[in-house]
Parts: sequence; C-alpha cells; structure tokens
Amino acid sequence: MNQLSELYQYFKDLADADSLVNSVRKLNPEAMALDKELIFPLVNVFIEAGSFNNGATVVFNVVLSAWDIRDKNNEVITDQFWGQDNEVDNHNMALGVLNRIWLTMLTDFEKLNITSSENPSFALGSFEGAKLLDGAVLEFEVEVPNTTINLCQPA
Repeated sequence: MNQLSELYQYFKDLADADSLVNSVRKLNPEAMALDKELIFPLVNVFIEAGSFNNGATVVFNVVLSAWDIRDKNNEVITDQFWGQDNEVDNHNMALGVLNRIWLTMLTDFEKLNITSSENPSFALGSFEGAKLLDGAVLEFEVEVPNTTINLCQPA
C-alpha cells in the first residue's frame, strides 16, 4: 500500500517541473512558518487526512500551497493601493504555479485512474514566521485505487 508515497512523488515532480519553483517540501504548514532554511519560491505538499472508501479506493485530503518572501520597501508609501511591496506579485506567482499544477493533474488523473473534485477552491494568504510570506493554498481530495489489498484474500 504505497499510494501515499506515490502521491507525494507525483506532486513533487509536478512542482519541480515548474520554472518558477525553487524548492518543494512536505511540511506541516505551522512547521513551514518556522523553518529558516527554506528556499523560495516554494511549493508545499501536505496530506494530513483521508478515508478508506469501499475497500477499492483510498481518499486523501491534499493541500498544495505556493509561497514566496515578501520584499518590503522602507521608502515612504506613495501608492496607498499597491503599497511598497511585492505582495500582489507573490500572490500572482502562487496562483500561476498552482493553476499549472492543477491543469496538468486534470489531464494526468484520467490516465492514472485517479478521481478528484473538479472545482477545488483556493485561498490567498500571508503569514509571518521566520519570514513574511505571501502565497496561495489549493485544497482538494483525490481518490486513488487500492491495488495492493485484496479483500477476498486472508491477511
């Protein structure tokens, strides 16, 4: 039963293929905020929960997020709307990365016999831990075949 490892590797490969991404991690989001040695822009893959579904499939709750460091400019703010930082640029980058990953997944899932929600929601976010980060978070479920356990055979 290695569906979890295969999913992690699949998401890592997708993120690594994006030219805007410098690193891919699988961290608890709280741990990510405290890690001082991360290289940005970063994609984080987090799978915390799931369910066994009818013995034939396993459902995983997946959280993909993309983050970059906010560059603050200490000059006097001359534009009250945009401010003096790259917050919107970071959000745009994160949405672009997650959108490319999602579109690739939609194509790949059919080939891999994986099903997923078709319209996942995303949220823009910012948080301050070791660094001030801006990004986006995409949450969805995937249902993968349970090919290694046969319910008709004794354990």
